[in-house]
Amino acid sequence: MAKSNLSKGDSVVVIGLGRFGASVARALVASGHEVLAMDEREDVVQELAAELPHVVCADSTDLQALKQLSVTDFSHAVVSIGDHLEASVLTVLNLAQMGVKDIWAKANSPQHGRIAERVGAHHVIYPEVDMGERVAHLVTGKMMDFIEFDDGFALAKTRAPMETHNKTLAVSDVRKKHGITVVGIKRRHQDFIYAQAQTEVKPGDHLIVAGSTPLIKKFAALY
Repeated sequence: MAKSNLSKGDSVVVIGLGRFGASVARALVASGHEVLAMDEREDVVQELAAELPHVVCADSTDLQALKQLSVTDFSHAVVSIGDHLEASVLTVLNLAQMGVKDIWAKANSPQHGRIAERVGAHHVIYPEVDMGERVAHLVTGKMMDFIEFDDGFALAKTRAPMETHNKTLAVSDVRKKHGITVVGIKRRHQDFIYAQAQTEVKPGDHLIVAGSTPLIKKFAALY
C-alpha cells in the first residue's frame, strides 16, 4: 500500500464509500478540496476510481493501514460506515488514538451515535433521520425548503403570506407578530435581496425566514 502524498491543506479523508460517503467525497472534490477516499471493498473502489482522484482500498479498522496512509495529515475525517457498527466504532477509535483533530461519524441510531462520541467522534451525523424529518416538514407544511439545527432553530424558504404583500417589513412587522425573522427575499428573475426594514414584499415573493421550528411552521401555514 503506497503512502499518500497529497497536499494537505483543508483536506478530508472519507472512510466508507456507500451512497452517503461517496456523495460526500464527490461534493468535497467538486468544491476543490483534497480528498482521500477509502473503502475496504475493491469493487467499490474500482467503480469510483474514475470519479475520485484519490481512492484506495484499505481496512480502516487496521491501525497500521491508517498510519501508512498518513491520515493524521488530513484536517478532517468522515467515517461513513453507518451500516457496520463494529467497523465504524473501531475506525473512529483508531482515528482518535492517532490524534485526528476533527472526526465526523455517520450513525444510524442514537446508540451508535453515543458510542461514536465516547470513543472520539467530535460530530455525529444522522443523515437518514435528518432527511426524513426535513421531507416530513416539506410534505405536510407550506415550506419549500427547510433546515433545522440542533437547538430547535431553523431556516426555511416559504411563500410570502398575503398579510405581507405590498408592505415593507417594518410595516408588516412579522418579527413582532409571529416571532420569526425575515432574512432575505427571493424574487423571480432577480438576485437575492437581503432583508431590511424598508424592504417591500411583493405577491409571489419567497421569504427566507429564521426562528424556532414551531413558529416557522405556523408562519408558513399562513400562506
